[in-house]
Amino acid sequence: MSILVRSTAWLLAAAVTFATLGPPGLRPHSNLGQDGEHALAFILVGLAFGLAYRRRRLLIAAASVILIGLLELMQFWAPGRHARLEDFLVDASTACLGFALAAAVDWAMTRLRPNSTLTSEGPAE
Repeated sequence: MSILVRSTAWLLAAAVTFATLGPPGLRPHSNLGQDGEHALAFILVGLAFGLAYRRRRLLIAAASVILIGLLELMQFWAPGRHARLEDFLVDASTACLGFALAAAVDWAMTRLRPNSTLTSEGPAE
């Protein structure tokens, strides 16, 4: 399961990188508008990485914000692209929201998971 979640996270990161730096004509478009597309993409990336790297979630979230900033700056050198502070703010904040959702999912699953390995007398045999 962990390999599947990590693979999904990295595939999403690759797709977002291509959509950010690739030719504008190849970028997928939806009815959400530019900010909505950015928000959806980065909330999914944050959620995927938050679930993939549970034990290092805070470190990965901080690294993600830095890498999102670098990705935005790299648009200065990508033909037909432009770096915007608004895009960075939307991308970084929604990625962090994705990490927070991953933490909430973990918390809920821990609270709802039946504790079958421990009983009131001690470890189960």
